[in-house]
Amino acid sequence: MVAVTSRHPREPADTADGPAPEERRSGGLGAWLRETVIIVVSALVLSLVIKTYLVQAFFIPSSSMEQTLLVGDRVLVSKLAPGPLDLSRGDVVVFKDPGGWLPETTAAPQPVWRQRTTDVLTYVGLLPQDSGEDLIKRVVGLPGDEVACCDAEGRVTVNGVPLDESYLAEGARPSEVDFTTTVPAGSLWVMGDNRQNSQDSRYKQGSPGGGSIPVDNVVGVAFVTVWPVDRWQLLRSPGAVFEEVPEP
Repeated sequence: MVAVTSRHPREPADTADGPAPEERRSGGLGAWLRETVIIVVSALVLSLVIKTYLVQAFFIPSSSMEQTLLVGDRVLVSKLAPGPLDLSRGDVVVFKDPGGWLPETTAAPQPVWRQRTTDVLTYVGLLPQDSGEDLIKRVVGLPGDEVACCDAEGRVTVNGVPLDESYLAEGARPSEVDFTTTVPAGSLWVMGDNRQNSQDSRYKQGSPGGGSIPVDNVVGVAFVTVWPVDRWQLLRSPGAVFEEVPEP
């Protein structure tokens, strides 16, 4: 007797070993794509959470904070202050323009796809924030402080105590503008380290707040320079400069 079968003699018989190689390759590719998408989306969400609540990168667009910060430096900014942590005199803070501090600028045109990609990567925190809405200065006066310049030796004083400002740019004078102000509640008096090249609180005394900026505008405190590599440094608050200043 000869068994009858519809299978061609050269066709391999079905086995219980699993799907054909093509099916295994297809399934493996699908699993790889799913895992890749999950990893990328998780990384973007994590980056967005970190940028929103913990740390954000910014780049320095001007010379107003030399020699502490140079044009092109990238800094990390802690968003824990103001908030869980308090602001201190001497902190280097990034803050939103309270109005009229930044000149109007026209960005160079670029392809739509590049602009949108840049916007998305900046939004999630994978690129440093550009300076279109933000400034960076040093806190010299806290709410209630009386900040003045200049004393007989040309120094800035806070609550009557003269400051020996070790962080000033080489050759910079504490101020070429005389002023006396009391910082309003909920505000800060901020100045650049490169005083003769800094449009700061001194030059905004005719604005609301008398030149002081609202604490609510503060994005956070810069705590480290991360780029370029040879500029890596911790940005420590110079507490010794302000240690003799009494509370208002």
